[in-house]
Amino acid sequence: MPRLDRDPDSPQGPLVQGFAAGGFSVDGSVYPAVLLTPEWAQAWRAPAVADLAESDLAPVLALNPAPEFILLGTGPTIRFPARALIRSLEARGVGVEVMDSRAAARTWGLLRAEERWIAAALMPLA
Repeated sequence: MPRLDRDPDSPQGPLVQGFAAGGFSVDGSVYPAVLLTPEWAQAWRAPAVADLAESDLAPVLALNPAPEFILLGTGPTIRFPARALIRSLEARGVGVEVMDSRAAARTWGLLRAEERWIAAALMPLA
């Protein structure tokens, strides 16, 4: 699925409108796993949480300026990535908020309504 760029009339950027067909409904498209920035939504080949590396988050880390933090949705339950990954991201000035993917999708909408410069990485719901 190609990248979905932000509607220039929407200051919030792409929004998760719900959950459909086992994925995230974002502005009319459904993604099994998705990366979100204030500017675009993109399908994501999410690794297992234990295997998550900084390179898997490279598209959102390339934002300029860097996001305040990344909402990391770890699927149907909360699972924490390697501590080394969190330390590496924090050393770059990017925080990580870990929660289940449904909670992360809801939090994305709330924080983007405040126009916070954040990113999200949402792993599959199943």
